[in-house]
Amino acid sequence: MEHWDLFDRNGAPLGRTIRRGERLRAGEYHKVVHIWVVNSVDRVLIQRRSKHRKLMPNIWAVTSGSVVAGEESPDAARRELGEELGIQLPETEFEFLGRLVRRNSLCDVWLVRRDVAVPDMHLQREEVSQARWVTVAQLAEMLRRRQFHHYGAGYFCFVFEAIGKIIGRDLTGGEDFKCLPKR
Repeated sequence: MEHWDLFDRNGAPLGRTIRRGERLRAGEYHKVVHIWVVNSVDRVLIQRRSKHRKLMPNIWAVTSGSVVAGEESPDAARRELGEELGIQLPETEFEFLGRLVRRNSLCDVWLVRRDVAVPDMHLQREEVSQARWVTVAQLAEMLRRRQFHHYGAGYFCFVFEAIGKIIGRDLTGGEDFKCLPKR
């Protein structure tokens, strides 16, 4: 059974762990990682969650997962990308975009700039049924059609602004994520 370290809203350890599935109390947070992979032609890698997943089955999403007890965020990002898509990379290829405070989690967002052919990926079938490269405009359309998990307009604005600063260009093609429908 997976265990998570608990933190306060500012990321300070609370000195306790919780078993996955247990209810977090007010003021308790666990860490999660989101990994955005962007290729040399500015497409982003997305994955479709397995239809057997309890949470968000068959929905397209970004590669993500929980940081397990005793693990650091960069290690979790490497592990999740490796487990779910079979992409094994050194820590030096992961660029930290920042942390967002979500409902009961501290979401560390990572960027990887890498060209990887989908047929070369090894999908963890219990978690992922498909992977594909899309433009940000295609991603925005998937959000509008409720085919991609809507992490919130503020989340997408943060992610694509941070990625744009690192790579030195705007990926959005004018897409305004503030205009996207709320969940």
